[in-house]
Amino acid sequence: MNKITKTIISFLAIILILGLAFYPKIKKSFSDSESKDNMKGKEKEKGGPGGKGGKTAVIVTVVKSTKLDDILSSTGSILPNEEVEIRSEIAGRIILLNIKEGDNIQKGTVLLRINDDELQARLKKLGFNKKLAEDNEGRQKVLLQKEAISQREYDIAVNSVNTISADIEDLKSQILKTTLKAPFSGKVGFRYVSMGSYISPATKIATLTNTNPAKIEFSIPAKYATAIRQGSTIEFTTENEQKTFIGKVYAIDPKIDPLTRTLQIRALAPNPVNLLVPGAYAKVNLILKSKGSAILIPTESVIPEAKGSKVFLVKNGKSVPQKVELGTRGERTVEILSGLSIGDTLITNGIIQVKPDGDVEIKEVVQ
Repeated sequence: MNKITKTIISFLAIILILGLAFYPKIKKSFSDSESKDNMKGKEKEKGGPGGKGGKTAVIVTVVKSTKLDDILSSTGSILPNEEVEIRSEIAGRIILLNIKEGDNIQKGTVLLRINDDELQARLKKLGFNKKLAEDNEGRQKVLLQKEAISQREYDIAVNSVNTISADIEDLKSQILKTTLKAPFSGKVGFRYVSMGSYISPATKIATLTNTNPAKIEFSIPAKYATAIRQGSTIEFTTENEQKTFIGKVYAIDPKIDPLTRTLQIRALAPNPVNLLVPGAYAKVNLILKSKGSAILIPTESVIPEAKGSKVFLVKNGKSVPQKVELGTRGERTVEILSGLSIGDTLITNGIIQVKPDGDVEIKEVVQ
């Protein structure tokens, strides 16, 4: 074997070794390329992502007229309409207890009675004394007419009758205090005494709360002090109810708090089924002024530009850009002053993929 033949054989051997080493990678490269080509073919068949035949899938809403108000947001608390701690005006032992926790009671309901035996005995004694004093006054009057006694002696007899009468009235008022009645209709809270307990004016017996209507207390910045009036409407929600409640302002603090620079406000709201629980947090929207009807659209449907803003409408199956003039902004909506008409089909979702005059497919219509 000559030198040239050996060289050719060596070269072929090297090529064979390199081919065996790189064969797996070359095979994988061809496989990936074929897979991508297949996917592109499928996308062409489907018409691209998000729709059919190259159409972009979008979510739309139909533009409509909405009531627009100038609203000031604040936070506050729910308060009861009336609330009182039931206490006795006098000391004594309870002989009647008509308080059941959680009961709804009417105004004037007897809640408890205190033993008044001693007071009744004193009243009876004063009655006897008064009868004796009246008899004495009658005799003194006869003697005065006969000039047998002086005017001063007769006046002393009259004063004795009057003094006893005053003592009787005082004692009767004390006896009335031994019966405790509900000062207003409401719901009884926790009871802190039992039958036979000895109580004094310092003893807390129970609580009575009236929650219909409920009060809503909140504050507003001082700069809005002249914009609020009695009778102004508020809308509010609470932490335990998603329902929106309506109330009316009935009281405005006559002065601004110098520390917080806020003005305290109270409103009343009907609460027939006790959905408004005293102590609950309230998110309040105070309607300062009604602007009438306006077009409101979701803020995410507006695209800012160098000169103004635009939105996309759907017309004849295509996405059409439309310049708009913006008004008042809310948390989730913005007022449109011009550029849109009631009944327009507005794209609210999928705007990023939308192109001017591009084909679109309506995936969903939201109200």
